[in-house]
Amino acid sequence: MNIIVSSDTILGIFFLFQFGIGFIGNTLLLMLNINTLFQPSSKKPIDLICTHLTLANIMTILSSVIPEIINAFGVRNFLDDIGCKAVLYIYRVTRGVSLCTTSFLSIFQAIIITPSNSRWAWLKPKVSTYLFPAFFSFWIINMLIYVRVIITAVGPYNISEVGQVYSLTYCSGREPDKLQEAAFLGGMVLRDILCICLMIWTSIYMVNFLFIHRKTVQHVHRTSLCPRPSPETRATHTILALVSCFVFFYWTNTCLTIYIIYRHNVQSLENITIFLSSCYPAICPFVLIKNNNRRSFLNCNFAKTRKSSPQSMSLRGLNALTNFFDTRAM
Repeated sequence: MNIIVSSDTILGIFFLFQFGIGFIGNTLLLMLNINTLFQPSSKKPIDLICTHLTLANIMTILSSVIPEIINAFGVRNFLDDIGCKAVLYIYRVTRGVSLCTTSFLSIFQAIIITPSNSRWAWLKPKVSTYLFPAFFSFWIINMLIYVRVIITAVGPYNISEVGQVYSLTYCSGREPDKLQEAAFLGGMVLRDILCICLMIWTSIYMVNFLFIHRKTVQHVHRTSLCPRPSPETRATHTILALVSCFVFFYWTNTCLTIYIIYRHNVQSLENITIFLSSCYPAICPFVLIKNNNRRSFLNCNFAKTRKSSPQSMSLRGLNALTNFFDTRAM
């Protein structure tokens, strides 16, 4: 007997797989960050930024992927006008907050590794005081930019309305007046260009700085029993992975969205844009977890302990080494 699987079911499986990976990864990273925040000896400002980014990513995945899964498995018209406004507004706002937080994370890291003789060194003792004002401004700015979604989003019962801008099967959007459209596009483009340019600029600066620093101190590096890359190399890989991942998925999704706005009723591409917009929130936690300095260091020490003798290192010595490493981590 031939089993025919519809394209909607296949799409739903992809979204379900993406949701499972993204939710598990972000939840695990959130638990690690919260555990670190409750330990004053190991808490660092960058942990707050990662926690805020993880929360934004979780909300983005929940508000974008769950409606797609419900719709793909045959549940129609499950959102009214209010539901559509809420789901789309939360999705757009949290996606924008994720962009701003990722850019701020790059800026923060660039300031932290800045040498003391740099002209930006004066920011190092002050940057930690800007965290909560920055988080607050990210939410306010994106909430103001996407007020347009509340005005234009309508439920599936109005999907045949003339002049619709987009259609997600479970929601559609009316075309706003020209002034609202210009204000929305202007605010969104200005935010995107500013965040992406800052992210790329600071990432290039960090990669260049770490590369020069590694060449400078290369002659003092000795062969280690643990074949792990240096902290500079891990930091460089993390920066390149996060920025490359974000720029690729974000701008691919943006280009497809602009194409859909002008072509209308391109349902397959609209589903692809939702999938692409959720790829970065789903992948981001695994990049951060994979390059976790503390985890790599503990694995390294475990390997050294097994190579020498199980009783050669006391628990107190291991804790001392761990604390010493924590003081060196960014």
